[in-house]
Amino acid sequence: MVQEVDYKRKWWKESVVYQIYPRSFMDTNGDGIGDLKGITSKLDYLHDLGVDVIWICPFYKSPNDDNGYDISDYYAVSEEFGTMADFEQLLSEAHRKGIKVIADLVLNHTSDEHPWFVESRQSKDSPKRDYYIWKKAKENNEPPTNWGSFFGGSAWEFDEQSGEYYLHIFNRKQPDLNWENPLLIEELHRIVRWWLDKGLDGFRIDAINHIVKMENYPDAEAPAHEKIVSAHHLFSNLPKVHDHIQNLNREVFRHYDIMTVGEAANTGPEEALLYVDEKRDELNMVFHFEHISMDNNNKGLESWEKKPWQLSQLKEILNQWQTKLHGKGWNANFWSNHDQPRAISRFGNDQEFRIESAKLLATLMFMLEGTPYIYQGEEVGMTNIKLDSIDDYRDSVTHHFYRLAQKEGWTENRIMRAIHQSSRDNARTPMQWNDHSHGGFTTGTPWIQANPNASWINVESAEKDPNSILNYYKKLISLRKQHLVAVYGKYEPILLDHSSILAFTRTLGNEQLVVVMNFSDTSTHLEIPEALADKSFELLLSNVESDADETLANGRLQPYESRIYLREVLPC
Repeated sequence: MVQEVDYKRKWWKESVVYQIYPRSFMDTNGDGIGDLKGITSKLDYLHDLGVDVIWICPFYKSPNDDNGYDISDYYAVSEEFGTMADFEQLLSEAHRKGIKVIADLVLNHTSDEHPWFVESRQSKDSPKRDYYIWKKAKENNEPPTNWGSFFGGSAWEFDEQSGEYYLHIFNRKQPDLNWENPLLIEELHRIVRWWLDKGLDGFRIDAINHIVKMENYPDAEAPAHEKIVSAHHLFSNLPKVHDHIQNLNREVFRHYDIMTVGEAANTGPEEALLYVDEKRDELNMVFHFEHISMDNNNKGLESWEKKPWQLSQLKEILNQWQTKLHGKGWNANFWSNHDQPRAISRFGNDQEFRIESAKLLATLMFMLEGTPYIYQGEEVGMTNIKLDSIDDYRDSVTHHFYRLAQKEGWTENRIMRAIHQSSRDNARTPMQWNDHSHGGFTTGTPWIQANPNASWINVESAEKDPNSILNYYKKLISLRKQHLVAVYGKYEPILLDHSSILAFTRTLGNEQLVVVMNFSDTSTHLEIPEALADKSFELLLSNVESDADETLANGRLQPYESRIYLREVLPC
């Protein structure tokens, strides 16, 4: 039966987004740090890839204690990345090539070097004091609450200068802003409006679901002997968050044709609908982390040691998000970002089946309902890196883990093995452009070591190979642009009980896609439901050479093989 076509076309739904971590993308002045001119120099590459939007991680002025997510001036470009003129040229050139640009927007916290915080800590009577969250110590001189920070340790830091504690749910040099202050909110709205007036096409909003904290700042329930505990539920997804986002939308966002995507950890599909339901006028989509947390054992330090993940769990997560948001909100689909290990090393096989598994992961990301986000280097199959010493790592969170693990008595081998699996620096090594020194990223000394496999995993070699991961990405992007069913089609899972195959259909009007994928390193039998097997399908794309035919007949899928079929749905 032909399904009714009921969808609202939006440019950001039909777009493919490419995330750029500017520090590691392309260096044009030889200082070892990527820059805005480097991004501009690669716009032709991005245009040829087929992306519609680039998302640039923070390039604002910052002391870089958390690589730019600690902003000291929202209106200035960090000198290491270039000048405001460089950004304006990048924006102009991107628009000329039909590429939109969105930027990271950090509204939960600033750097402790931001003028607001510098003034805030000078005196309890400062006009900026209430821009941040200050509290007195408990009677026993302990921190105001037992809340733990995402980065480890207490979420409170004592300030000798003013005699009180300030809240930082991330790094101690990232004090949280106080969204109870209307003057602060006006300032933040002004910042957002200023960048949109400059021509930005939207924002990825960092940690947006944490901007509101539980009233009265209670302790989290915990055994008496635990002085610092996880208290995420006391500053995540609280109801008043939605009041603030709706206000931001009403006062700023709705006056521009932009896309907005919020980072929303600890969020399930029902909670996500509060952010992205099109009737609520908040955000276009949110990043959730359920699927990339499947290998996390959630046991403190041991969470750095990845556990085996189950395909059945991935199926359950995807089915929930795809079905519950359909027709109401919109998904943001991704495998990798600047905070996560490389997906191919985590959910694929970066040794025997690097090419096949990279293509399979891309197939899933592009064929789900939602906007796909490519993280730089993902399109050529960049992998995790195994640096020899903690001194070679640059991520502050990695160094914090190293110190804590040492105190707990972990062996050096165990610590480094966990870091090789989980460090954020896995995603932050220089982009691998060619087989030259440092992967062609810089003529100088890179701020972090390039992966040695850049000599054979790089853009230049991939462009020459018609069967490369890069060229497969181009085919996926082209397929998605040619078939609206790949964007708006209704998702329905099939083969739910199969131990190694993930499969589903997408149906829109008189078109139907069938996507089948073998998530294992052995071949497996493909037995399609009878209702589909006797239909005539056209094979649109496969990631390996196979004997697949247009009938979607039963057969075998090779290791990490994926296929995308298309058929016309006839009216009843």
